[in-house]
Amino acid sequence: MKHFRKSYIFSELLFFTLVVSVSLFCGCNGIGKKSGSNKQTATATINDTIVTESEIRDEAAAELESIELRKLRDTAGYALAEHEAITEAMNRLLKEKMLAMEAEEQGISKEQLIAREIRQKITDPTEEEIDNVYEMNRERVNRPKEDVEDQIIRFLRERSESEIRDAYMRRLEQKYKIVRNLEPLRFDVKTTGRPTKGPDDAPVKLVLFSDFQCPYCRDFGVTLSEIVSDYNDKVQLVFRQLPLTNIHPNAQFAAEASLCALEQGHFWEMHDILFENQRELTEENILKKMQLLDDFDLRKYRECFASGRHKPEILEDIRAAAAAGADSTPSLFINGIYLSGGQPYRSVAAIINKELIK
Repeated sequence: MKHFRKSYIFSELLFFTLVVSVSLFCGCNGIGKKSGSNKQTATATINDTIVTESEIRDEAAAELESIELRKLRDTAGYALAEHEAITEAMNRLLKEKMLAMEAEEQGISKEQLIAREIRQKITDPTEEEIDNVYEMNRERVNRPKEDVEDQIIRFLRERSESEIRDAYMRRLEQKYKIVRNLEPLRFDVKTTGRPTKGPDDAPVKLVLFSDFQCPYCRDFGVTLSEIVSDYNDKVQLVFRQLPLTNIHPNAQFAAEASLCALEQGHFWEMHDILFENQRELTEENILKKMQLLDDFDLRKYRECFASGRHKPEILEDIRAAAAAGADSTPSLFINGIYLSGGQPYRSVAAIINKELIK
């Protein structure tokens, strides 16, 4: 499940700040509201019967909600794209300046320096390397090796050049003491009232948007449990709902079930049971397992679920995710820094460690 990225930058986006607040976009503003609009105005009539704007908006509620979510995601996407453009430009400038400084110190041109330190060190790939690449891609390529050998050689040479260049630039960064002070883009993702693990005063907040029917979310949940255990009081995990109902038909049920369990203080037990039973995600199956808990009140749970009172809360979570640029699961925000997909432990830990030394 890949998060959508826009690679282009619009000139009119210069007014966006590098920190986007979710609170600006979600919850407070009604879908499609107009300032001063009277929803009881006779937008249309049939014979002498009035059809009001309110009725029309109720009829269009699903479409208007979809439009609102697109608008929120687009706004976040513009901010992400702007920040990526600035970050890439900074890195290009730093590389150019380091190469110029090193070339001046060596008494040669920048082109000569690149040729000597990078291009002349590229070696032709061995037959074994060519064979390995071909075998790894045989089914996708579906052509004889001799037909694609030149492309494989070109790919391996480009990869070798990239590795040599990166290693050389890392050495120059150490030599010239490069320090990057550009702050990462942070989204203000609220946590109040959501299920948590870890202390409220933890210096690092991990806000997870997840879907109980998503297999990647199940696996990533295990990783985050290890993170919470290993970092002890340094992190707090906050769970927010992002049921992808277009591909996971039981995700909405599971989200509501988890929040009804939260009312009884059993969110994390329900969380584990839902993920453990993804292939049999039915109310009957889940409640059989929840009833094994000594203090789980089935009557209270049924009343809660029948009321549907947690649906607005789930919609708030969906909007909050959209306003932060997340439309796939799992999506994690580490002190507001967006990390998309089921990332490995080391990727999450690397960001946490940076946050802890600030």
